[in-house]
Amino acid sequence: MKKRITILMMLCLALSCALFAQGAMETEKLPVKVLILPKFEIGDISSDFPGEAQYYYNAYVKDGEAYEIKGAFEGNKLYYKDGVALYLTGMGKVNTAVSLTAILSDERFDFSDCYFFSTGCAGSAREYTVMGDVFVITACIDFDLGHHADNREMKDQEATTWFHDEGYDSSSYKLLNQDLANKVFELVKDTELSTTDKTRRVMAKTFDDAEWATRDPKVQKGTTVSGDNYWKGVYDEANAILMAETYGAPDPYALTEMEDVALAVVLDRFGLLDKYIVIRDSVNMDVFMYGATPENLWSIDDSLASDDSVESADIFATARKNNFLVGSKVVDAIILGNL
Repeated sequence: MKKRITILMMLCLALSCALFAQGAMETEKLPVKVLILPKFEIGDISSDFPGEAQYYYNAYVKDGEAYEIKGAFEGNKLYYKDGVALYLTGMGKVNTAVSLTAILSDERFDFSDCYFFSTGCAGSAREYTVMGDVFVITACIDFDLGHHADNREMKDQEATTWFHDEGYDSSSYKLLNQDLANKVFELVKDTELSTTDKTRRVMAKTFDDAEWATRDPKVQKGTTVSGDNYWKGVYDEANAILMAETYGAPDPYALTEMEDVALAVVLDRFGLLDKYIVIRDSVNMDVFMYGATPENLWSIDDSLASDDSVESADIFATARKNNFLVGSKVVDAIILGNL
């Protein structure tokens, strides 16, 4: 009898220890205040020419811990330090959606009080933006969902070639938290941004010295259109404008990039869309510039980061600094609990 009681007590003790250990594991989750989501880097993440991650990595997570994320982008790690996390998602909607889903499913981290901060470069809309502008995004749209036609098939070859399909509406666009976007904009709207002499010359020559094209860069609000199809030109620009109008975006079409709507859809399905912030900078325009054509632009190895780029002149590095000047104000406000 005593032996049975002793065994029972040992089993109870073992169960208690197991429950205690489980509770300890649950309480040891790493709290994340802000998850920074750049898409690519150029060379080493902490040096070399700055891509989308470098400034944020050096300012917030350098010398922190690095974690492998199962199912995310191969070779990339989640960097964590003092409540700030950063992960290079990879480029394109599929890579970013899979990366974020894997991160949110990782039980080592607590995202219950987290802001999700997407940052990166983009192409921008003619007559509304200049290269070097930085945008607080208020709506994200999927460029690829719906129906697309080749304008050569159209009776009116000058007509838009995108047709809305309501069947995709649950993932074809997301209107972001406007109160949060407005609060972010008020925080950063007066940030002084820079440009380069070469960029000014390229913009002036391409757009015939138009007043909108020769102004200084500034912080604005706008809608972004995400496409896995890297497009450029007046026909698809018209499609992007139509999409923003069709989906009732609160601000005009401003930028085209390749990821933000995918992140928005994932966050929405996890019930976290209301804490999503997007800060993007313009490094090229959505139409062909300076005499470029599809044949001579995309048949050569021309990096946007090159000072001789046909698409971006020498604005890339300057625009990345502009992005960080704006974005760091947002990240700092989150860390301090002021947002």
